[in-house]
Amino acid sequence: MYIQPYLFFDGRCQEALDYYVSALGAKVEMAMKFKDSPEPPDQKMAQVSGDNIMHASFRIGDSVVMASDGFGKGKPVFQGVSLSLTVNSVAEADRYFSALAKGGTIQQALTKTFFAPSFGMVTDKFGVPWMVIAGDK
Repeated sequence: MYIQPYLFFDGRCQEALDYYVSALGAKVEMAMKFKDSPEPPDQKMAQVSGDNIMHASFRIGDSVVMASDGFGKGKPVFQGVSLSLTVNSVAEADRYFSALAKGGTIQQALTKTFFAPSFGMVTDKFGVPWMVIAGDK
């Protein structure tokens, strides 16, 4: 058993996928648009643009994250959750943290802590909160 985050970008999913490929080296494993669905949309989904992403799956390191445009109604809201990105070195933490911070908001700058040589919190430009931690001591 495992848990996978599923993020809804409300109409900006393709942009988010491109961003994570560039910022984190993510690998998009699949992306299906609503217009490519083998089944006709139900009444709610019929209002969503056919070019929006119905379902996508991308890999960051060993982890898989799923994503969608959902109903594509506006700005996504991510509350009460953060994605935690654990990397092997302080240099990697610096690189990924900086990439996530471009266009985003830093909550806590990267700093040495009692539990890690580098830890910081940032919300990326899509509103997704991240905790970046260097795993070496």
